[in-house]
Amino acid sequence: MRVRLKGDVICTLLLLVALCSLLYSQLEHLVPAGNKEPTQKKSPVAPKVFSDPQAPGRPIPAEATAPRPQVTPVIRRAEVANSRVQTTSPPPPTDSAFNFKHYLLNKDNRNFNLLINQPRKCRKTPGGPFLLIAIKSVVEDFDRREIVRKTWGREGLVNGEQIQRVFLLGTPKNRTALATWKTLIHQESQTYRDILLWDFMDTFFNLTLKEIHFLSWAAEFCHSVKFIFKGDADVFVNIENIVDFLKRHDPTEDLFVGDIIYNARPIRVRKSKYYIPETMYGLSIYPAYAGGGGFLLSSRTMRRLSRACREVELFPIDDVFLGMCLQRINLKPVLHEGFKTFGIVKPSAAPHLQTFDPCFYKDLMVVHSLKVAEIWLMWNLLHSPRLSCTQKKQVKKPFQWKKKAQTTAQASPL
Repeated sequence: MRVRLKGDVICTLLLLVALCSLLYSQLEHLVPAGNKEPTQKKSPVAPKVFSDPQAPGRPIPAEATAPRPQVTPVIRRAEVANSRVQTTSPPPPTDSAFNFKHYLLNKDNRNFNLLINQPRKCRKTPGGPFLLIAIKSVVEDFDRREIVRKTWGREGLVNGEQIQRVFLLGTPKNRTALATWKTLIHQESQTYRDILLWDFMDTFFNLTLKEIHFLSWAAEFCHSVKFIFKGDADVFVNIENIVDFLKRHDPTEDLFVGDIIYNARPIRVRKSKYYIPETMYGLSIYPAYAGGGGFLLSSRTMRRLSRACREVELFPIDDVFLGMCLQRINLKPVLHEGFKTFGIVKPSAAPHLQTFDPCFYKDLMVVHSLKVAEIWLMWNLLHSPRLSCTQKKQVKKPFQWKKKAQTTAQASPL
């Protein structure tokens, strides 16, 4: 009996040892050494998320240059981190915020629906308006559109010529931030009749789409216009000077005027907002192009550019893309000193000079990068009947008005 009991005990111990070994091996198989989390399946292509250059820190889907049916799935941050580590074919290292691979795959998608149209905009005036003002904007910037409407972008007669206005918009890149944007923008369109809205995502690198869609719209719905000013919503425009300048030109002839940039080189620094790899543009110099703050073109040039832009491959920088279209029709843009698309530069010899002065703006046409309040203030200062720039130049010494006061006091009788 003792021998049988000892054998049973030994067998039981051996079975326990075997069972423990089996459980230990299963645990090692489930959790590999040096990794506390289960391994995820490898994906052939890692989903990508990039940030909008105009709004740092706000991630948007990588489908910014593609139509909405081709949507990249939204993923969590932890999944992004794991997919970067475990992807079988990692993307080339780059600090650029732009997904060039995705852009090249979808760059031929250039036909987007017009969601809000103003087909009768240029039919209000017999023979068409003299000047159409087209301003690039985004849905969220209602305050900028409103200040343009109330200042330099007013519709009506300016120096005897009829002026009309439209704003160029795409769909918001962050639709959750403004849930009622559709209702708001349709109400704004019904109130002012100056909104053009296309069904592409409104991002910095989709401004080229805005360029070609506006030219196509103008050729179809505003072919009777004489001239067009196209610019940004953060510029100040002296519309009286522009009208006086355009009166000396023939709309049936080619005209393209602005702050022209010559011999600009592609930026190869990957951290730059304007980074362009050699695989996308292999030449060392861009064609001449106008700074996007604002430029003028005639009706004839608008129609020719509209046709050329349908033939030129899309380029992510809209200013350069338009320069490529000008090169295709063999038209040289004209530089005008009145276009300050980089702002008014303060002379190094006069660091005390105040450049925000109406006398500086009086003879200019376009000044870029102004805040909403600055646009309103400058427009009112320039249209003030008390503005006198010649009197300011006659003052040679400070506080001269005090000396005049003293002279008047001495001459007066006691």
